Amino acid sequence: MAKAADNTGERPILKSKIFLYVTEFFSGMAVMAAELGASRLLAPYFSSSQIVWTIIIGTIMIALALGAVFGGRWADKDPNPDKLYFRILVAAVWIALIPLVGKYLIILISGLLIVTVSTNFLVIAAFASCMIIFVPPLFLLGTVTPGLNKFATDSLENNASVVGRLSACNTVGSILGTFLPTFVTIPAVGTFVTFLIFSGLLLALPIVYFFAAKARRVVCAVSVAVFAASACVSPLTGFAFWENRSTIAYEGESIYNYLQVKNLSDRTILSTNVLFGVQSVTMKDKGLTGMYYDTALAAPALASHADSALILGMGTGTYARQLRQYYPDMRVTGVEIDQKITDLAGRYFDEPSDIEVSTYDGRAWLAASENTYDVIMVDAYQDITIPFQMSSAEFFDLVRSHLNPGGVMVVNMNMISDGRGSINEALTDTISSVFGSDAVCTADVPGTTNRELFARNAGGLGDMAGLSDPAALESAAYDRTHSHELASTMADVAGRMQAVDDPAERADATILTDDKAPVEVLGMRAIDNIIAEEAGPYRELLKTEGIAGLLKAVQ
Repeated sequence: MAKAADNTGERPILKSKIFLYVTEFFSGMAVMAAELGASRLLAPYFSSSQIVWTIIIGTIMIALALGAVFGGRWADKDPNPDKLYFRILVAAVWIALIPLVGKYLIILISGLLIVTVSTNFLVIAAFASCMIIFVPPLFLLGTVTPGLNKFATDSLENNASVVGRLSACNTVGSILGTFLPTFVTIPAVGTFVTFLIFSGLLLALPIVYFFAAKARRVVCAVSVAVFAASACVSPLTGFAFWENRSTIAYEGESIYNYLQVKNLSDRTILSTNVLFGVQSVTMKDKGLTGMYYDTALAAPALASHADSALILGMGTGTYARQLRQYYPDMRVTGVEIDQKITDLAGRYFDEPSDIEVSTYDGRAWLAASENTYDVIMVDAYQDITIPFQMSSAEFFDLVRSHLNPGGVMVVNMNMISDGRGSINEALTDTISSVFGSDAVCTADVPGTTNRELFARNAGGLGDMAGLSDPAALESAAYDRTHSHELASTMADVAGRMQAVDDPAERADATILTDDKAPVEVLGMRAIDNIIAEEAGPYRELLKTEGIAGLLKAVQ
């Protein structure tokens, strides 16, 4: 212990031990802020699912554990506070550079893996990105606690008290590092600036330390210059840095999502994930969209009445606008968990102002509501995965209780995947177990990865099989809308409708429940299949013609 005390004594700033506790506080804050920042940095590319969160937490815990082991060894071998604060400086600069280079590394890693990995692409790519981008700085921060314990302890008599105070400082810092990014900095200034704020606070510690010690001033100056460069350049590019910036009308973040509004010649698009699909689309010309919303318009034609509709996952209100256009007297209510998406809907997507939109989780809203509807549209996605609480038998039973007799639920299922163990089969089995297989049918959307599922509540006139006949559905649509265009489209939709199997007759049926709904694993599997299909030709080209042939093909 004497050696530690001597080294500490050489630096007057450490004599009172207060600076050591401050260091522990901001170190804990930086770790949690980096962890939350990691989820937001990865989300636009890999989603913010539980799988991605598991990867982030797991890799960061590995980094911190290794840092604690090596930090303890280094502190015992050479208890020099200069080395500890130099490691903090390197970690701070590294975190400050993440907004500048992190997105490029993610795209580079994804590009390399997509042509070399045939299964579990998202998991492997997210894991590799975390290992390369976040493990090094958090490993260095993991060395802080054992080092500070070495320098703060004067004798064995007060060792436990010192450890307790350091732990308390780290915990309080971690608490602030958890709440501030989520509720303050990310919604207010975004992920990139959040990294800069907390790396700047962390960088201030070694700067103050070395300037007080009159040591390593050149290194400090270079570090400040690198931080300043990243602060100036990082905000200039977005997550989808490769896109034509002239088409991007808005790019920002909310508590829940990365948000990008793209203004194209024929449509306006809202994306919450820059690599996989779009969250909402609005066509600039009135009429049918040519997308899954058209197929979903079969729901009011299949229902006994078409007087009211509820949309869970309102997004920017595309389905609401379609209903309002063809069923102008229908009462439409929307539920959208992200207030910023609702704000963007009014600003960029001409969402009708007279449609009531509640900012709430769809299931929680249903549980608190006593209203019933003729049509309920379920189109809720968390990035590119379905929220588990809106995929279970209990949830669909709740939806059914809010349908009028003869009412119809329509569920948008993205990422078409068939076969045993697929996400679509699990959802279909689950819904069929609630509504009955004879009341359920599906219709694939041509040219997309979407499939619409229709489930009819008991009561009213006719069954699903009879109403989904092309002539019957065409007639019902025309009688209610007097639109030849919509009626013709409904006849086409009816021709694509398929009956579903009775899950009670299959031993391998998958029924999702609140207790067990592995929708994220199933969803990731579906995405992997889509990626494998799209990347297959490029992988074959890499095998036959090498990197040169691959680069030539993608140019």
